[in-house]
Amino acid sequence: MKFKTLPMLMALSVGAMSAQAETRDEVELLVGSYTQGKSQGIYRLQFDSSKGRITPEPLQVFKAANPSWLTLSKDQTRLFVVNENGQGQADVVGRASSVAIDPKTNALTLINQVKTLGEEPTHSSLSADERYLFVANYGVHADPGGSLAVLPINAEGQLQPVTQMSSHPASLVNPERQMSAHVHSVVSSPDGKFVYASDLGADKVFVYRYDPAANPEHPLVVADPAFVELPAGSGPRHLLFSRDGKHAYLTTEMSAQVFVFDYDNGRLKQRQALELAKGKPAQNRAAGALHASQDGKFLYVSNRGKANEILVFAINPENGELTEIQRRSVDGDHPREFALSPNGKFLLIANQMSNAIVVLERDPATGKLGKTVQTLAMDAPSDVKFINRP
Repeated sequence: MKFKTLPMLMALSVGAMSAQAETRDEVELLVGSYTQGKSQGIYRLQFDSSKGRITPEPLQVFKAANPSWLTLSKDQTRLFVVNENGQGQADVVGRASSVAIDPKTNALTLINQVKTLGEEPTHSSLSADERYLFVANYGVHADPGGSLAVLPINAEGQLQPVTQMSSHPASLVNPERQMSAHVHSVVSSPDGKFVYASDLGADKVFVYRYDPAANPEHPLVVADPAFVELPAGSGPRHLLFSRDGKHAYLTTEMSAQVFVFDYDNGRLKQRQALELAKGKPAQNRAAGALHASQDGKFLYVSNRGKANEILVFAINPENGELTEIQRRSVDGDHPREFALSPNGKFLLIANQMSNAIVVLERDPATGKLGKTVQTLAMDAPSDVKFINRP
């Protein structure tokens, strides 16, 4: 295959930075988007966390091709972006980009970009020591299908070429969506010793030991057991560990379920499985993102399709089990991702197909979502991340 060259990404300032110093109520957020339409890439925006409103005029537009997922370093001076390119798009090559975030102004500047050796990379995460970026190449088409890619990061924050690839056998249960691997997310365990790849095409979460000391170029080693098996045709999507590190939560996109696991030294033992669309037709089954409140008391899960809602669960502090306490419309279509504001008083939803960021009120005490505060027009938003330094 001959690769097409992607034009150099550029940072475009939209207006001068405000001369006024930010107050404690003002934080910034980054919104990734799909760029087949009007969107140009990553939008840097100001958010008033006292009123729950986004300033419509961007602080910066960082031009990039399909920056669908954003990963921040711990100190929030680096941003790693997956460029979800593939067959039928202007650029057919999946890529990952490293971006510097100015610690004083938050201005974005490209460091470098590399190929992910797969198509439609949809998710990434950093190893616990931030030496590697793990990329989930979803791979819409059966050929080449999906894969897990490992990209080293040097001391200057530059991404290095892929040094390790892993793919998995498909379940073949659904002839339209499971004829090959489709890795949808890759996350590390809280202790940093294990890495989990949720593969929608395989109906499994694959487990790897993280051991860079043994082989820096191939830091992932197949664990024992090598995977967690999910129900046939369920389609695992995103995995999230609890704040205390004792439990994990998983959404299955195709069956619209959320699974609860106990975590112990790399092993995930299923404790609970809940239906997000029980008794509803297939059009209501499209589970997506999940995030927990900062205090670890509540879990939020998006269900797309015809449902288009956020489900709120209370988390049992003793065993991690979930109890549903609310279902709230997203006031839009296809909530691909969402984020809780740093003060916990608002929830921001990226409604991809209705082209808007929707801001909902949230009660930190009860966990419940309230009225819609703002609907900000934006073409095909895909991810929302806050810049929130001390």
